[in-house]
Amino acid sequence: MTSPTVAVAGPSDLAADAGAEVARAGGNAVDAALAASLVTMVNEVGIVSLSSGAFVTVQPPGDGAPTTVDGWVEMPGRGADPSRFGSGTWDVTTAYGGGVTATVGAGSVGTHGGVMALGEAHRRWGSLPWASVVAPAVEVARGGFAIGSASRYYLSYVHDEIFGWDAFSRDALHDADGRLRDHVVVDGLADTFRAIAVEGPSALFTGSVGTRIADTVQRLGGLLTHDDLAAYEVVVRPSLTTRAGSWTLGTNPEPSVGGICVAAMLALMDDRPRGRWSTDDVAHLIEVQRAVLGHRVGTLDTASDLGAAARGFLARADADGLRALESPSTTHVSAVDADGGACAVTASSGYGSGVMAGDTGVWLNNCLGEPELNRFGRHALPPGTRLRSNMAPTVGRRDDGAVLAVGSPGADRISTAVTQVVAGFAGGMSLVDAVDHPRVHVRVTGHGRAVEVVDHEAGAPVPDGLPEVHAYPAHDMYFGGVAAALHDPVLGLSAAADPRRSGGVRVV
Repeated sequence: MTSPTVAVAGPSDLAADAGAEVARAGGNAVDAALAASLVTMVNEVGIVSLSSGAFVTVQPPGDGAPTTVDGWVEMPGRGADPSRFGSGTWDVTTAYGGGVTATVGAGSVGTHGGVMALGEAHRRWGSLPWASVVAPAVEVARGGFAIGSASRYYLSYVHDEIFGWDAFSRDALHDADGRLRDHVVVDGLADTFRAIAVEGPSALFTGSVGTRIADTVQRLGGLLTHDDLAAYEVVVRPSLTTRAGSWTLGTNPEPSVGGICVAAMLALMDDRPRGRWSTDDVAHLIEVQRAVLGHRVGTLDTASDLGAAARGFLARADADGLRALESPSTTHVSAVDADGGACAVTASSGYGSGVMAGDTGVWLNNCLGEPELNRFGRHALPPGTRLRSNMAPTVGRRDDGAVLAVGSPGADRISTAVTQVVAGFAGGMSLVDAVDHPRVHVRVTGHGRAVEVVDHEAGAPVPDGLPEVHAYPAHDMYFGGVAAALHDPVLGLSAAADPRRSGGVRVV
């Protein structure tokens, strides 16, 4: 019997199976993570699609430094009619998440880059042919699928108002009585994935699929043009690094504020907890979240130069600790391999614009309609500008050579979820226990210590005397959906998927 070579964790069994399939064919951690991520773009309807933005963070085997591939969404509008700026959208308010207003319509569609980021990661670090990595997604799209649990929960609130006004979208999701289908087969989607397998990611940009996407958005009054898709380029950057215990972590640098917040929180945690979380540890965690998230809302989200603001922020956190700071809609896949490689992929299409690009089967994003990603206004950025992001796909190498890949969906809970899992694991908890442990998230408005609510799951050792708290049930989806994979030089390969979502793990 051969030893396992790859461990993968993803948001569903279908995604994990895809990673396992390419690993059995000889693929490495990057191949497995990319294959699983492509499957999420089939079956996680309303959460992620081929019209997504994504970040891929890779720890290469050996002594290579962690690197992040930025395929995040850009502001479109190159060559667009100026009268279209500020139009082409409307708001939909639903009861999802306690009451969410989503901005939808063709004017909410940003320039996607997720698949191009996957392709660049494959070009640099993959081992199988690209077509082999895409093949599982082709098969899932061809045979159809049951919608993932997180997707079905979201769609139960919005399937009609967001995904029912466009005829192609309505037919794909709904039966003759207007109910969500139990088994979904999206016309044209398998052919679109086949085109991506043959042509590469360019099929979604300058190829026939990209042409139809731009034509659809223009016909419906949006901003995205053929010029936007032709001009899109991924950006490859050194990952933002920090330490936690004996681990060196690499996470997402700017324009993601999520990675900046993870690095700052881990720097301020003071290597807590040491073992299981105590009440004192959670009290310190709340102070850290309060300071970091307050600084984010008050400074980082509206900084004209995010890089300079982030460098100053992290330098002050490292030098002075807390004293310096006191003034749905994502999927994640993690994979590691026995050679010491790690890959973390986070992708999102926002809440979805409701637009399906004709017979391509591609649901288009609404990233221009998410206020927290567009702090300067819906169409205020110059075309070609990257939007802000909460995403923080993270990899790590321990001093003894162990490697870790970890990340989470969950909007602004991404950074707090990743921080708590990494801090708990680095402090001595098992990977499964660190993922399962009850979480805390501080909702902050304004600067510094201005706290609205401390959200916590049942069982979290929350201190007394907090001004306002909101208790959630154990393992509530609100607190993210961490996927983590580990290669330990002594214990071998393992993976953990969050019980807060119906994730899947495979070790092959």
